[in-house]
Amino acid sequence: MKILKSKKALSPVIASIILIAVTVAVSIAVAAWMGALTIGFIGGSEQVEIRNISFAAGNATLTIKNTGTSPVTIQEVWINNVLITTGLNPNVPFAISANENKTLTISGTFVAGDNYQFKVVTAKGNPFMKNASPPSI
Repeated sequence: MKILKSKKALSPVIASIILIAVTVAVSIAVAAWMGALTIGFIGGSEQVEIRNISFAAGNATLTIKNTGTSPVTIQEVWINNVLITTGLNPNVPFAISANENKTLTISGTFVAGDNYQFKVVTAKGNPFMKNASPPSI
């Protein structure tokens, strides 16, 4: 009968439940904080799309969009793995603000029906590519 009347056993059980609840709450807070840090690093990454490539009068015109959240600098332009240094308008390097479109005109000889790989490389070294063929006349 003495065991049933003892209320001391209730206190360690409640203390354990409180400790577990505090541990879970702290771990949820730390996980949310770490998740916010990770999203902040990802959000600043470079995202560039070559949206359109059109051909006219010996020129190729690329429409480039920065779909990321930070400005991007286009450092290099390549066609079929050949670095292009002349005949570019605007000249490289040039910057594209976040969520902005820019057009890049490349002067050259483009043969109808041939496939060309256009690649722009950012100042951070990230390449973004798209293939296109001039239409047959």
